[in-house]
Amino acid sequence: MEIEQTRYSRLAHITKLINTNFELRPLLEHVITAISEEVVRCDSVGIYLPQEDGSFRGYVGKPAIINGMTLDMHVVDTEYDLLAKEVIETQQTIYIADTSKDNRPDPRAVAGFGIKSLLALPISYEGELFGLVFLFDYGIPMDLTADEIQTVEAYVNMAGVAIRNVKNLQRKESILAEKQLLLDLTRDLSMTSSMTDVMEKCFHYVGKVLKNDNIGVHLLDPIVDAKMKPTNLSTKSEWVEEDWLDKHEQLQFDPSNDRVFDAVIASKKPLCIRDVTKDDRVNQEVCKTFGITGMLMLPFVSMGEVLGALVLVSFEEDNKVFCESDIELAQSITEATASTLSNLLYMDKQELLIEQRTSEVVSKNNELNTVVSELENLSREKELILNSVEEGIFGFDLENKITFCNRAAASILGYQKEELIGQSYKNLLPKNQDLILATISLEEDLKFLKKDGNPFSVEYVVSSIKENEQLIGEVVTFRDITKRKQLEKEVSHLAYYDHLTDLPNRILLEDYLKQQTEKAIGSGQKVAVLYLDLDRFKIINDSFGHSYGDMLLKNVANRLRRSVPKKAFVSRQGGDEFTIVLPDYDNNQEVLNLVNKLVESFTEPFSLKGNEVYVKTSIGISVFPEHGNTAEVLIKNADAAMYKSKEKSGTYHHFFNNDMSDWSMESIYLENALNKALENEELSLHFQPQINCKTNRILGAEALLRWNHPTRGMVSPIEFIPVAEETGLIVPIGRWVLLNACKQLKTWHAQGHTQMTVSVNLSGRQFEEDDLIPMIESILVETDIAPEFLHIELTENQIFKNTHVTLEKMREIKALGIKIALDDFGTGYSSLGYLKNFPIDTLKIDRSFMLDILTDKDNAAITSTIITLAQNLNLNVIAEGVETVEQLDFLIAKNCFNIQGYYYSKPLPAEELAKYIDQLVPNI
Repeated sequence: MEIEQTRYSRLAHITKLINTNFELRPLLEHVITAISEEVVRCDSVGIYLPQEDGSFRGYVGKPAIINGMTLDMHVVDTEYDLLAKEVIETQQTIYIADTSKDNRPDPRAVAGFGIKSLLALPISYEGELFGLVFLFDYGIPMDLTADEIQTVEAYVNMAGVAIRNVKNLQRKESILAEKQLLLDLTRDLSMTSSMTDVMEKCFHYVGKVLKNDNIGVHLLDPIVDAKMKPTNLSTKSEWVEEDWLDKHEQLQFDPSNDRVFDAVIASKKPLCIRDVTKDDRVNQEVCKTFGITGMLMLPFVSMGEVLGALVLVSFEEDNKVFCESDIELAQSITEATASTLSNLLYMDKQELLIEQRTSEVVSKNNELNTVVSELENLSREKELILNSVEEGIFGFDLENKITFCNRAAASILGYQKEELIGQSYKNLLPKNQDLILATISLEEDLKFLKKDGNPFSVEYVVSSIKENEQLIGEVVTFRDITKRKQLEKEVSHLAYYDHLTDLPNRILLEDYLKQQTEKAIGSGQKVAVLYLDLDRFKIINDSFGHSYGDMLLKNVANRLRRSVPKKAFVSRQGGDEFTIVLPDYDNNQEVLNLVNKLVESFTEPFSLKGNEVYVKTSIGISVFPEHGNTAEVLIKNADAAMYKSKEKSGTYHHFFNNDMSDWSMESIYLENALNKALENEELSLHFQPQINCKTNRILGAEALLRWNHPTRGMVSPIEFIPVAEETGLIVPIGRWVLLNACKQLKTWHAQGHTQMTVSVNLSGRQFEEDDLIPMIESILVETDIAPEFLHIELTENQIFKNTHVTLEKMREIKALGIKIALDDFGTGYSSLGYLKNFPIDTLKIDRSFMLDILTDKDNAAITSTIITLAQNLNLNVIAEGVETVEQLDFLIAKNCFNIQGYYYSKPLPAEELAKYIDQLVPNI
């Protein structure tokens, strides 16, 4: 009995270390010490961890030095050690009592150390191998018993849990590092202003992740959208960009007609070709020219459109194999770059169009100058030419009197030719305007006057008329550009204004915000960005129809215009989102006054074709310069603050803070969708029955939350529960779950199942709420449920997040008469001490132990221990995840009769569970 107590004490001590210390070596040293103290006849015990070449090297052990060699000098090679190979392949313990009768151990080690007996064990957890453990003697065989081997296996299982925990921590650190890398990239991209800078940032981060700097980019031609061409090469590449571009031109390589590029553009996903010679889609001539042996292609995707592709190539025969996580991170880098890239490509396109237009104007100007030069010495024959051109032409002398004109000039100006001759050309100009000599203005809106006094827009050029090198007058060639100006105005309006509400759009907003922030830098004033989102818009749009939705958006736009001060700028972001910019203020009270006025404006209903609807809005606020120094960052941060506002019910506002920048877009999306899930009745409950297999009677059912998203379909609780907990949405959702589970239990009782219980999970976030206990009490009163029929489930990890608060509220829950179950027991802290200190009624064995309980001795041992522990502490025990009759027989043999799992039933809607209960036939 004393030995057993010592053994449990060691196990408990190691368990505590595993859950409080994440340094691997000290943890494994404690395991080694425990094994060596348990098996005193063992001369040596060592833990060996896997290496990249497939071998296993000594990590910790006793003694630390064997035959003059430290443990890390010991290497287990499975080519020689058939015993190790078998343990690795089977993940089973192997004990060799006499090495002289078994040829599996490495003969070199057996001879070198004089090993007589040997115990080899795998370090594994949930099927994953983490290392090997060897126990052996030097002269006297260990003569191990089955109990001793089982005890060693228990300690080795602890080693597996320790290594698993450390690896999980390393994975989390890796995820944080990836998130930081993407944040660094976003910050760097926000400070770039040219295509070269953007590409170099992208090359740097992709090269850093994939450890290869041979990277080039092929982008869509800004003029010919369907055509793609090579544009940039990393400065760290083995090729020089100029030579790289020249080679592509010589090869006449067109990515738009390349099958590999086509595949990436069509799928919008990365494509890895390790050996280009074995893929018939690859352009072999290009690969041969550049010496390419393998490639990875990543698309630039923005707003669902492919802007181009990043191509990383290898020039080595033995190409590196990229792991999937590195490729996904590299794709995240290209996706983050694509947003900035999209803006730059748009600007390049506009610049090229302007350049093209300027070239056309200059060309036309040259043509006009040629005409003017030919008209300097007018004659009857040349007057025919004057009248043949479409442009208006007139000349005036040094006294400003018009001396000649062509038919086009008279027609455009509304005169007869004779009426123009002799009058001052200044009569054709508005007041305070004179001709600008030898200039065509593309920027200014220059005007001429018609005969009736109406002005019209013109382009013109003025040239001198000389005779014998003496100036005798000027000639003006002009054209009416009224229609073009109108068309440009319409195009500009379409480009910068929302067609539905006639509010400025995102492009104009960013331009205006850039101007205001630049102005604010000089004045020392602040600029606020308010991001508004309409709550319940989708319900209105879906219920009444899109025409009503459009009408609501127009009414909101008009109401916003009336609610803001004159200096404020109102725009529509798209969908049901609006943005307001408040410039030139120095006190946040002015922002709050505007917020209050906006909130007040939404208290009145909106009238839609005789239907009155009420709409609320969530408002996010960012302030220049505290929350960003660029338009893009200010808008993004105001958007993030808006999503934070949605945590509150009703119209609410929220100022941005830096913690929000760590939210992932997916979390923000889920948070926004969860805000509407309860309101839109997207949540439902399924119930999984808990059966006593001895009596075949139902004990109760666990309530499990389900979310049927309108576009995504069924969303896994693994995805949305963490978001709900992080944002606090778990509090209203948790209340909804508890209320509806109790209502359903009341229905079952009314149907005659009077002894049914219902189990409801509470999150750690709910335990932080001051009104948790009053909320539970009010639901029990509202549903008229006796408290003993309600079971509250919580996990081990929840208990230790805030032990004092959790313990106090557990006791209050217990005082109400409610039962408390510990969920997923054995997967968390597993500290045995809290079982007697906390008011727990039931232990639930986690489903992970059921998966291979018949083949995995570790899981079988842990399950048996939990059952025995519960029985000794007078606790109920329920096994989750039972799916097969073999698993059921194992549990029955261990006197565990309360079962939950697919063997009896999957989680069912309440109506189907009622039918299931009625079909149960109790054992007599």
